[in-house]
Amino acid sequence: MVVVERECEEGELLACDGRMSLSAFAAGMKDSVSIAVGYIPVAISFGLAAVHVGVSPGVAVLTSMLIYAGASQFILVGLIATSGSLASIVGIILLMNLRHIFYGPAVLSKLEKTNRRFPLGMLAAGLTDEVFATAVGKLGQQAPVVREYWYVGLQLGAYSSWVLGTVAGAYFGHDWLSQSPVLSKALGFVLPALFFALLLEIRKIVPFRVLVAAGIATLLGLVLLPAYGAIIAGMVAGVLFNARKG
Repeated sequence: MVVVERECEEGELLACDGRMSLSAFAAGMKDSVSIAVGYIPVAISFGLAAVHVGVSPGVAVLTSMLIYAGASQFILVGLIATSGSLASIVGIILLMNLRHIFYGPAVLSKLEKTNRRFPLGMLAAGLTDEVFATAVGKLGQQAPVVREYWYVGLQLGAYSSWVLGTVAGAYFGHDWLSQSPVLSKALGFVLPALFFALLLEIRKIVPFRVLVAAGIATLLGLVLLPAYGAIIAGMVAGVLFNARKG
């Protein structure tokens, strides 16, 4: 608050603090543009994929609004398409998002420990991989008293782009699919392409042997189990093999 007091005339501290908070929020929204550029095309693909397997546009948008979990939503659509059980759907999505247990404390450590301006639930709701990476890199550049406002702006910008992209894909996707048989067939490659991209990304941080073990377990699972069972088998095999060789 010392910096704020020096920048404000006496008696105008509250108004100046409000201006700084709004400016920080706007800066967070601006910094979310780079995230939105990546989110919108993927969100459109999700909306299209959801409609393609029979999910209503409203449910697709509601999924993005409530779950907001990127790859997990694609898995959800895939499990719905293969008639996966509710238990397997919930279990897989929870397993995929366990990493957020570590994201939260890392971000929270960079925010002020006193004078909390937003509920912790609100600060956690919009935490994604991309928001986490951006926040860790840029939170330290913000004044401590306005970091929460910047962070909320970053979250809101990223969240809005994901939801709006889903709206575009879900509500206009039906027309696109009906007018373009090629697009309809190409949707079959959306999930494989997405997960292949994710595979290339995690290849940098995951030992190759772990990926091979998970891949073999998944392929065997496809022979013996439903698709959602194969996914679980691959995830469990990867975790166990990494723990054994670690």
